Amino acid sequence: MTRMIPNSTHPKETVYTVHKMDCPSEEKLIRHRLVGIEGVQSLRFNLIQRELTVTHHLADDAAVFTALQELRMEPERRDSEADAPAKHVEAVSLKTKLLVGFSGAMALIAEIISWTTHQESSPLVIGLSLLAITTGGIDTVKKGLVALRHFTLNINFLMMIAIVGAILIGQWPEAAMVTCLFALAELIEAYSLDRARNAIRSLMEMTPESASVKQPDGSWQTTVVDNVAMEAIVLVKPGERIPLDGKIISGQSTVNQAPITGESMPVEKKTGDAVFAGTINERGSFEFRVTANKGNTTLARVIRSVQAAQGERAPTQRFVDRFAHYYTPAVVLLAVLLAAAPPLAFGAAFTPWFYKALVMLVIACPCALVISTPVTVVSGLAAAARCGILIKGGVYLEEGRKLKALALDKTGTLTHGKPKVTDILPLDNQSKETCLHLAASLNSHSEHPVAHAIVGSLGQQQYQLLEVMSFESITGRGVKGVIDGTLYYIGNHRLIEELGICQPDLEATLEKLEKEGKTVVTLATEQKPLCIFAVADTIRDSSVQAVKTLQAQGVRCVLLTGDNQNTANAIAAEVGIKDVRGNMLPEDKLAAIEELQQRYGEVGMVGDGINDAPALAKSSIGFAMGAAGTDTALETADVALMEDDLRRIPLFITLSSKTGSILRQNITLAIGIKAVFLALNFANHATLGMAVFADMGASLIVVFNGLRLLKVKK
Repeated sequence: MTRMIPNSTHPKETVYTVHKMDCPSEEKLIRHRLVGIEGVQSLRFNLIQRELTVTHHLADDAAVFTALQELRMEPERRDSEADAPAKHVEAVSLKTKLLVGFSGAMALIAEIISWTTHQESSPLVIGLSLLAITTGGIDTVKKGLVALRHFTLNINFLMMIAIVGAILIGQWPEAAMVTCLFALAELIEAYSLDRARNAIRSLMEMTPESASVKQPDGSWQTTVVDNVAMEAIVLVKPGERIPLDGKIISGQSTVNQAPITGESMPVEKKTGDAVFAGTINERGSFEFRVTANKGNTTLARVIRSVQAAQGERAPTQRFVDRFAHYYTPAVVLLAVLLAAAPPLAFGAAFTPWFYKALVMLVIACPCALVISTPVTVVSGLAAAARCGILIKGGVYLEEGRKLKALALDKTGTLTHGKPKVTDILPLDNQSKETCLHLAASLNSHSEHPVAHAIVGSLGQQQYQLLEVMSFESITGRGVKGVIDGTLYYIGNHRLIEELGICQPDLEATLEKLEKEGKTVVTLATEQKPLCIFAVADTIRDSSVQAVKTLQAQGVRCVLLTGDNQNTANAIAAEVGIKDVRGNMLPEDKLAAIEELQQRYGEVGMVGDGINDAPALAKSSIGFAMGAAGTDTALETADVALMEDDLRRIPLFITLSSKTGSILRQNITLAIGIKAVFLALNFANHATLGMAVFADMGASLIVVFNGLRLLKVKK
């Protein structure tokens, strides 16, 4: 796939799937080869997905493609539709499995004959060893020769030297066994890395390949999802996965949205509600109008974001890459000195020291160290995506555990963002139902959020709205209108005072409700007040638990809101936040983030991704609430919570802590195992076979340790 990047020099990006790029060794070889091509600007590797992105100024990418073919990497250009990971292919072919099995059998027989006859160089042993080496090690030797031609130190080159060296000193059975063990270890490593790939590929496979689309004549036709047009009408039956994003136009059902939002309970869906590709219709049939084609659905954007996040080097990965850059040449140089210095300087026997050097070369490869970080990070990203948390890069996954404070917006974050009637207080022996009926009828002509809340509260009652004559909006105060010949008012505290009917007991009630952070309006005639209505933006059920968990994790919560201080204080008291700041404009929130960073260090910000953009951008990690179906939130936030549930943030911090812990474990394991075997080598207790176990065994250990993150659940 080639696309233009908005840049003053207009470079191009070409994306390849590199089928033979399974190990950091291949990445290093490709980098060494391609940076020498004139016009290549930069390279971005996604080792887990076998993806290479080349930024260049070339007229075409033929030179890059040819170079990858020369390296025997089996490149494949991605076409314009290939925004998702490549389709699943068998991790290891049947032919490879048979060859490795045959190689192992030959090596084992050669080893047994050598051990029983004490003849390591007999014709039979040599013949069996050659069979083992040619069937199990031919790919290793070919890759080693490619690395030699390009002066690159990688595991294939080092293994080739070890095999040839063992043969030169007459260790035929050991050369055969080393070849077989390395081939077997690579086979197991391919399987283990494929598990990490499956974590992302499983997201891609959530979308069905076909949809039932309504035709102009009213009939239904099964159509490939790729060919379904915008605004098309699609039918979804019980138990089916929803093929595309859209809005329901008829019918209702419950939908399992866990693949997108991580919600544990199915969600009721009715006419006008949004539905997302990849989610599951549980019961009932409905029709929806398509609002996003296959490449632009919420699920597709999630997959692209996770893919992009994999390509970004996390802090630990950058450290490991720098370490490996110096580590491998240093150990190789030490191996050369180990082979040459004792015989030349002290007249020691050449063969034992040469053998030690071969063991050291095999141990030298930093594959385990380098592969441990991307596998761990992609496992963490995939686990988060399954829980409805979209993390935009490994850096945020690692840094999450360092958060010391979290600033939260109020509306839509701690609260639902939709005012509801919380109190109905009839006065002068009035009926609550009658007062609500009158108030809703008056407010049905108003667009104010408080008016909508009052009308909405009548929705569950079996009443029809009354006819309102001479309706008039009173700016900044409320509305008035005539119902059944009587002039009614409904408005705020100021309107009641201006009407001259605000008695001391009414005044006290209004002030009490206002101090609770509620918006208060009163229904009245010109002569007397009839009923008090209090409206408030209600707190989400999850907010209290989320704040409590965050504080238990050592994260200080701060409320930043544009609402008045009384409302802010009331909401904060209910959820358990002590640091409360009201009447804040966007620039005030930005200044607050800067002040919190100076005081605490790492500070996160939770908002809607639009109004709080300056504060989100300034914070160490910006969280967007309810990002499902929202382009802006997905693009602007560092972490997007697909569902409106703050409890995802403590889960994100827990996942970040586990990721950091596993990264530290993997680095310790990779370096520690090599250190132990280097010590055994100097103590004359290490063999080439043990060295292969030390190298590839360490790789497998860190890969499987990293994959443990996939088990993290809500």
